[in-house]
Amino acid sequence: MKSQATMICYLMLFLVTEYSCYASKIHIKDGDKLQRPEGKPKTGRIQEKCHGPCITSSNCSQLCAQHFRGEIGFVCNQNKWQKSTETCTSLSVETLFEDSNSASRLSVAAPSIPLRILDFRAPEPIKSVAQGIRRNCPLDYACITDVVKSSEATAGNIAFIVELLRNISTDLSDNVTREKMKSYSKVANHVLDTAAISNWAFIPYKNASSDLLQSVNFFARQLHIHNESENIVDELFIQTKGFHINHNTTQKSFNFSMSMSNSTESILGIIEIPKEELWNLPPNTSQAISIAFPTLGAILKEAHSHNVSLPRPVNGLVLSVILPERLKQILLTFEKINKSRNARAQCVGWHSRKRKWDESVCKKTLDVRNKVKCRCNYTNVVMSFSILMSPKSIDNKVLDYITCIGLSISILSLILCLIIEATVWSRVVVTEISYMRHVCIVNIAVSLLIANVWFIIASNFNKKPQDYNWCVAVTFLSHFFYLSLFFWMLFKALLIMYGILVIFRRMIKSRLMVIGFAIGYGCPLIISVTTVAITMPRKGYVRPDACWLNWDNSKALLAFVIPALVIVAVNLVVVLVVAFNTQRPSIGSSKSQDVAIIMRISKNVAILTPLLGLTWGFGIATLIEGTSLIFHIIFALLNAFQIRDALRMRMSSLKGRSRVAENASLSPTNGSKLMNR
Repeated sequence: MKSQATMICYLMLFLVTEYSCYASKIHIKDGDKLQRPEGKPKTGRIQEKCHGPCITSSNCSQLCAQHFRGEIGFVCNQNKWQKSTETCTSLSVETLFEDSNSASRLSVAAPSIPLRILDFRAPEPIKSVAQGIRRNCPLDYACITDVVKSSEATAGNIAFIVELLRNISTDLSDNVTREKMKSYSKVANHVLDTAAISNWAFIPYKNASSDLLQSVNFFARQLHIHNESENIVDELFIQTKGFHINHNTTQKSFNFSMSMSNSTESILGIIEIPKEELWNLPPNTSQAISIAFPTLGAILKEAHSHNVSLPRPVNGLVLSVILPERLKQILLTFEKINKSRNARAQCVGWHSRKRKWDESVCKKTLDVRNKVKCRCNYTNVVMSFSILMSPKSIDNKVLDYITCIGLSISILSLILCLIIEATVWSRVVVTEISYMRHVCIVNIAVSLLIANVWFIIASNFNKKPQDYNWCVAVTFLSHFFYLSLFFWMLFKALLIMYGILVIFRRMIKSRLMVIGFAIGYGCPLIISVTTVAITMPRKGYVRPDACWLNWDNSKALLAFVIPALVIVAVNLVVVLVVAFNTQRPSIGSSKSQDVAIIMRISKNVAILTPLLGLTWGFGIATLIEGTSLIFHIIFALLNAFQIRDALRMRMSSLKGRSRVAENASLSPTNGSKLMNR
């Protein structure tokens, strides 16, 4: 008994000594066999520059830091070294299984230890991932997840993990269980993390992201679902769901809600299988599987950043689906990541053989501000779908051209209006009513002119975080002067009503001036300041992508839309009252007099419509989600050229009288953008 105890103590001491020597030899003698670093390596251990003269277009390379093998490639651009490629990796087949296969460390001591104490010898060296998994964790593949998750997401490690997943899907995809799918997805989740996205650009092999998507889809195709419906994988950057279907199944749908990171809101994605498609299935049960990726779209874009056929970023989840062969069409709903009105969407499918987005397999059925609906054809080579974003669509360019041309005409007409008013002022302000009418015209023209100037500044303002306060100031001034425009038009309408309803009573000029400036500038100031006070503490006053009132977060845009449309409605009533009073015929009037009355009504309506801003009523249509482009074009056209038309109309109709400027002040040419920004 004593001799056995002595032998065991000797054995333990011998093993410790041998292991120390073995580890020392691996580290010193065989430097290319890197050991897995303990814990998650810090990102600062990768070198980020070359040490040498930087000549434009020249290249250089540096060895990776300690515990990594490979190199980093640099290119000289504008006298600065910029990283172009990286192959630094700390992973290998040996490091994946060194913890699970600890018995292999006894291989040196095995020949000198009696078999009655050590009744086994070290296994053969692991030559492939498939061999290591079959030996250590054939049931769930869990033996590789801890090593992968603790590794740093360098470009070299990402490339190694993508190849690892590809090998697993090729060699170990028979009888894929839920446990295997979970382990497989944990490995994929590590390289899909937002912290790893930027490093994908430095992988020399640019099709790595496409290989990753194809490998995940192929592996999921072999998954066997046991329950009728189940959530299989619920990682942060990859989710998998599945259910059983047959020809009697009602319409089925996969619903996903995923975040781009821990700090962002969830993005929704839905895959629906129409009932008419399910009728094509046989009576026996089939299975449907879907996978959602919130960050994969950025990786696919990055891998093809130099391909001119893909200038648009992915603007939603990437949704993969594995269906029976008889199912050919699916319905997809994507919530937009960028919800800007300029973010026009295109439904696409990822062609795994061509390795690019294919627009021909999908048709867009709905595109509103927050979401897009698509009908797509499902095939064995097109199993993944998403939406691409065009920052400037053709539709918006049409509106841009109309606005640009109309804005120029508007500014010139407003300047002409003010010049004419200054020239004829002394001859036209002979009564209190005529005086206030021309005061309204001048203030409408001034407000619109200043508002247009601030609109131009805001449109060309490159918004950056450090310019936030300037953007707030520009937005406030634009908001204030556009509101002033509307409230002066309201006061003009009230003067007209006063002239119609109150015939014999005259109001003092000073009192009219006080009322006019209180309405024209006081009300806009109160609304503008209140809007800033309410929305600024929550950073919800301006939009994140433009210097204008926010809509998505705080609905601050309502502080402009509601007053504007209410004033338009009031002014419409005034126009109807004027038309009604004009059409009253005298007793015994002839047909020629009736025609003259109709012409007079038409003329008054034509003059008052632009003067009181009634064309802004088309802005209601542009605020409705999914509205036709024609409403936007009509709105932009009417508000672009009405200043010129009204000024010409008044000049020709007055025949030399000095009231030419009365109808030169009109709604802004950029009305469509104000309603839609």
